[in-house]
Amino acid sequence: MKEFLVELTTNVPEGTDPAEVDRRRAAEAVRAAELAAEGHLVRLWRPAGELRSVGLWRAADEGELHEKVLGTLPLRPWMTPVVTALEPHPNDPGMAGGTA
Repeated sequence: MKEFLVELTTNVPEGTDPAEVDRRRAAEAVRAAELAAEGHLVRLWRPAGELRSVGLWRAADEGELHEKVLGTLPLRPWMTPVVTALEPHPNDPGMAGGTA
C-alpha cells in the first residue's frame, strides 16, 4: 500500500442541526477505528489550537484513498482534504538499512 499525508479541514454548514453534527461526529469516531483496523488510518494528529486534522493514511492508490477510504467518513461531505502522496526517503531512520 502507498502512504499519504492527508490534511482534513471540516466546516459544518451554517444552520446544521447540532444533533446531526453530534451524530456524524460519533459515527466518524467509529469509522476511524474501522479504518485503523483495516490498516488505512495509521496516525492522526490535530495541530495545537486548530480544528483540523493531519493524518498518515494508506491505500492502494489515490483513487482508492478518495473513494473507498476518505469517501466513507461520515463527515466527508463537510471536509476539504489536501492529499500529499508520500514515498520513502533513503535517510528515513524508520527504514531498515537507512543511512541516517
